[in-house]
Amino acid sequence: MTTGSVVVLSNPTAGADALHTLAVAGKRLRAHGLRIAHIAADSVDESIALTRHAVEDGIDAVVAVGGDGIVWQAWQATATTGTPVGIVSAGTGNDLARVLGIPDDPAAAADIVATGRRRTIDLGRVSSTQGPDQWFGTVLAGGFDALVTDRANRMKWPRGRLRYNAATVVELVNLRLLPYRITFDDEPAIELDATLVAVGNASTYGGGMRIAPGALLDDGLLDVVVATSANRSRLLRLFPTVYRGTHVDLPEVMVRRARRVRLECPGITVYADGEPLRSLPVDVEAVRGAGAVLVPEH
Repeated sequence: MTTGSVVVLSNPTAGADALHTLAVAGKRLRAHGLRIAHIAADSVDESIALTRHAVEDGIDAVVAVGGDGIVWQAWQATATTGTPVGIVSAGTGNDLARVLGIPDDPAAAADIVATGRRRTIDLGRVSSTQGPDQWFGTVLAGGFDALVTDRANRMKWPRGRLRYNAATVVELVNLRLLPYRITFDDEPAIELDATLVAVGNASTYGGGMRIAPGALLDDGLLDVVVATSANRSRLLRLFPTVYRGTHVDLPEVMVRRARRVRLECPGITVYADGEPLRSLPVDVEAVRGAGAVLVPEH
């Protein structure tokens, strides 16, 4: 249960639907007696910096009103601090909210912020020589799936899952195998050609794709999923199975579980929680208990 003051984090360029969600959630939070400070900064860096200041000042919770990208911003400010994150969905994917059982209804989600329970979860930490560490809650995409996410982010239509489906079809035109070097924990590195590489802290991304169906938010491990086929028709047939999570049974899909993984491949920018991070190579580690979220009581 959250009492006192919360920071509400939102996207200032969000559309009318998101603004309505923000208004409904804000009204509901105030009805619970919570004091609200609203952050809608002009840039992602400014948004994260302001949220970090609020966390350092002892704010009781950060409420992310938006999609997985806004939740990603919250993680950059709250990871390892113990400050919980509440989620009010108003985005395209909303994957972490879905995994946590948080409803789409903004009033009901705001009720969870005020009356729900605090749950500790793992976060993925991304490190490289290109800058400070970054955190994510759902899945890091490091191959064809990253290219799909990039295109989906640039598309204005359609919405939700259909946007990712459309982006997938377009990106299939340029599909090719890429040379990866992957290291799991302290094992020797393996080299292989692949099209799709996903590192799951949670099970889904892209609006409900169960890319890492066995991934758990509190096991201290990452589920690494690699697809090694460059056949367009096979990959196109694979994507419907991703929504069921049965793609992991296909011979061209490899799944490994590890606490740490290093990904190396030229020319690939990785995405996590739908946000562009940096170019490969990167080191990814599951940090047990690094995040705290507000979830339903049941």
